[in-house]
Amino acid sequence: MYSITEARFLAPDIKLFRIEAPRIASKRKAGQFVIVRAHSDGERIPLTIADSDIDAGTITIVVQGIGKTTKLINSLEAGDEIQDVVGPLGEPSDIREFGTVVVIGGGVGTAIAYPTAVAMKNSGNKVIAIVGARTKELLILAEEMQQTTDQLFIVTDDGSAGEQGFVTQKLQELIDQGCDVDHVLAIGPIPMMNAVASLTRPHQIKTIVSLNPIMVDGTGMCGGCRVLIGGQSKFACVDGPEFDAHDVDFTVLSQRNQMYRQREQKALDEFHSDSSSVDDNNHCHLRQQHPEVGPRRPQAAS
Repeated sequence: MYSITEARFLAPDIKLFRIEAPRIASKRKAGQFVIVRAHSDGERIPLTIADSDIDAGTITIVVQGIGKTTKLINSLEAGDEIQDVVGPLGEPSDIREFGTVVVIGGGVGTAIAYPTAVAMKNSGNKVIAIVGARTKELLILAEEMQQTTDQLFIVTDDGSAGEQGFVTQKLQELIDQGCDVDHVLAIGPIPMMNAVASLTRPHQIKTIVSLNPIMVDGTGMCGGCRVLIGGQSKFACVDGPEFDAHDVDFTVLSQRNQMYRQREQKALDEFHSDSSSVDDNNHCHLRQQHPEVGPRRPQAAS
């Protein structure tokens, strides 16, 4: 079991966790992820390691509550425990001195982009960050990005924070203004990453995206995370998760990402049905069914 030392919401349905995992903290590199299982019968899901503290022996993950498992995890608090945290997995980001690097984070993708932005800056690059969200309330880690980059641009769909517009518009503006962009990292919703790839392709700007499709075992054995890269099948969990955006078949990726939507919705509906049922002591039935994800109880003195 892995103890949660900190749990707090960064935005509605987006929660930051610090988890005791000293071995992972000592070995992880930017771009890598962990496979998390909330309880012994739970689904295994991939979550990028947003940060780590070797001295404290902790890793940081950011979870967006969309499906059953992510909402279950987001119901946990400091002092609770997670059944399994396996990693670090995946290939690390390609970190070297490129020159001017633009790091783009859309929504919760900012948490995935953040560790690479830090590593790029530490490797001597000029790092420009573009952080986007639908509204001000959904912006995350903007302050952290500000501290680790040379320049930060915030854009929101509704203009409630920063500039109104999309991350692609700000990137196009930088290019039009003559900014000599050498490398782009874009992480966020599939349509956003596809749009960034389409924008940078004519300019021949090296562009990397992090793909986070369905993963089960994190070893490439299940085939659930198969993606088409340059016409060849790859597995995001072992060959990625980062790939050259100009080689990604985003149409196939979008199709595969929707394969289990009905099953995911059914599981989510059942989760809501369980968690909305409350007993006389105002304890969620979910805790009764899975006590292993409940708060730790003091052990009796020996």
